[in-house]
Amino acid sequence: MAELLTTADGRPLAEALAQAQAKARRRAFLLVVPLLLFVLVSFVLPIGQMLHRSIYHDGFSANAPAIAAWFAANPAGTEPDEAAFAALAEDFRGMQANRTAGEAGTRVNYVLPETRSLFTKTARNADELAPPFRDAFLAVDARWGEADVWGAMRGAASPYTTDFYMAATDFERGSDGNLVRVDENRQIYVYLFFKTFLLSGLITLICLLIGFPVAHLLATLPMAKANLLMILVLLPFWTSLLVRTTSWMALLQGEGVINDLLVWIGALTEDGRLRMINNQTGTIIVMTHILLPFMILPLYSVMRVIPPSYARAARSLGATSWTTFRRIYLPQTLPGIGAGSLLVFILAVGYYITPALVGGADGQLFSNMIAFHMDNSNWSMAAALSAMLLVGVLILYWLYDRLVGIDRLKLG
Repeated sequence: MAELLTTADGRPLAEALAQAQAKARRRAFLLVVPLLLFVLVSFVLPIGQMLHRSIYHDGFSANAPAIAAWFAANPAGTEPDEAAFAALAEDFRGMQANRTAGEAGTRVNYVLPETRSLFTKTARNADELAPPFRDAFLAVDARWGEADVWGAMRGAASPYTTDFYMAATDFERGSDGNLVRVDENRQIYVYLFFKTFLLSGLITLICLLIGFPVAHLLATLPMAKANLLMILVLLPFWTSLLVRTTSWMALLQGEGVINDLLVWIGALTEDGRLRMINNQTGTIIVMTHILLPFMILPLYSVMRVIPPSYARAARSLGATSWTTFRRIYLPQTLPGIGAGSLLVFILAVGYYITPALVGGADGQLFSNMIAFHMDNSNWSMAAALSAMLLVGVLILYWLYDRLVGIDRLKLG
């Protein structure tokens, strides 16, 4: 029978090894706890709160409990009876006392425009709401007889709702509770969503076409010249984003430097000045300039470690310059292309300062609509739009992983 191996203090060796490994795992876990807590507090919890806010809004349900109870007791499509109007009158008296009619009306107004004014007007006349309640409400405003108003209130009667995602995809809820497309002149979110991804893809492609030769120069020039060129690449990082954007405004405007120069050399007439700002063109130009370094640096980090002897060997074996580039050099730069493209694309999708300053109405992106709703305190709608943008980016990230492989990314 084999003798049991023990440590110097007499413990079985297997038990001692297991204890040592457990201690090492605990030590490693304690080392990463601060980073884990930082990621949890600064990243996971805010995103979770945003996702929760996109489906939760108690502005109406908390201030109109009586009519919310009536909606819960009666199925969708039920004609509001005298009991419904009596419950609504009770809620309006409470809103008048607590001055919360604007909050309740704002929640319904997200689904049905111009409803907030109806709520505040009715709350001011809450003392006049007496039996018969239906006639009293119609005397205050005839809109209380419209099915759309009651349908919007029914949708707002629960604090948990999908109304904001419904609105974010250009749908609304009809009086019968079914989803219908909004009017064509109000269908903006889906169009802006796809426009943002298309423009971000175009900006990424332009950055790749410009950044690839620059990164190649950085990787092949002598050290002194490469360092000078690297300083020029990094120079934008030393300047405020706002300063760079406003500088482009001075360059691109109708009476700006570029147009003046083109008129001076005779390429344009005074009446034929180019319109390069407050439109989509301005957004593309300025964002390309701002995001270009994020493409160059990953490409350079990959190109600088590619041995020049590979290309020389291909040329010595009879390959042309194009064949050498296509079959030898380019495949080795794919990790840098992937990393730079993914980085530029994700940054472009979320940009809103630059489009807001130089894009005008034509050059706005999806993030500008999120900022608009945040400025107007419509946090739930902003959260729903943000969640849509997050899901869109994650889907593209997943597709990239399936087609190319995240493990092939290389940032340095």
